[in-house]
Amino acid sequence: MIFDAHSDLPTYIYDMRKEGKNRVLDSEFGKFFGDHIKARVMAVWTRPDRRHQALRYGLEVINQLYKDVLESEKFAVVTTVEEMRNAIKNGRVALWLGLEGGEPIEDSLDLLEIFYELGLRVLTLTWSLRNAIGDGVFERTNGGLTNFGVEVLGKAEELGIVIDLSHINEKGFWDALETTAFPVIASHSNAKALCNNKRNLTDEQIKAIAERDGVIGAVAIPSFVDKEKPTLDKYVEHIAYMVDLAGYKHVGLGFDFVYYLKGWKGESVEGFENESKIPVLLEKLNERFSKKEIEAIAFKNFERVFERVVG
Repeated sequence: MIFDAHSDLPTYIYDMRKEGKNRVLDSEFGKFFGDHIKARVMAVWTRPDRRHQALRYGLEVINQLYKDVLESEKFAVVTTVEEMRNAIKNGRVALWLGLEGGEPIEDSLDLLEIFYELGLRVLTLTWSLRNAIGDGVFERTNGGLTNFGVEVLGKAEELGIVIDLSHINEKGFWDALETTAFPVIASHSNAKALCNNKRNLTDEQIKAIAERDGVIGAVAIPSFVDKEKPTLDKYVEHIAYMVDLAGYKHVGLGFDFVYYLKGWKGESVEGFENESKIPVLLEKLNERFSKKEIEAIAFKNFERVFERVVG
């Protein structure tokens, strides 16, 4: 049973439905979910070319996601861990709503509250660029959290929104940990010690998330796995490295498969190109970890954080 902490499927759903298709997730269930993924964070990503209308775009994507879910009996958008467990018990995939970057909330806590009422439970503070909350990892400046960003963390604590530190720059990362006492996650990041990518985490960052009882989701984007030859074995090495560093209770899965997105020209991790290869991943994990450890990495670690923060 897999809890995937990061998926860009809402973007795909939006694009397909704008082309006149419906039941997008339902019709491609075997491709995107199969027998293993039982919970998934559906991240609404504001494409760079939509940043000028982020609020409108974000709301439209959420609307199309909800329409698609309503057309199927295989999914349920959930807002609590109890709802997630009930959905899975009833044979449905539990979908959590997330924002990949706070662009849609602009500089308004009122908008954050509105998104919460729409189901938002995971907030990735920035994408890789700057917004009203802080600087992403690809900004040339090294600004941390803004004053508004500090307010956002306080409101997220109050509401029960999981804070995701993937994509934020290192200064903003440490600002966030100084600002909130809650567990935090990095939904889709790997170990910088194994692959020196700006989006990956230093040993100190990994340990800091663990000390806060948070979780890092290992990501299957090739350039985050290995710059020369990204393979499934090397992806597993990131998981093992972070487990050795932080403990098995603080590592999870955040695949970020994006092979289905229009315009994506990047390669895939060799041997772990898409969701159909999850059984092979589990076999690899079984060679290194106990059943208890695999259950934690695959599902229970993120479940624990969500139960503590969201309820």
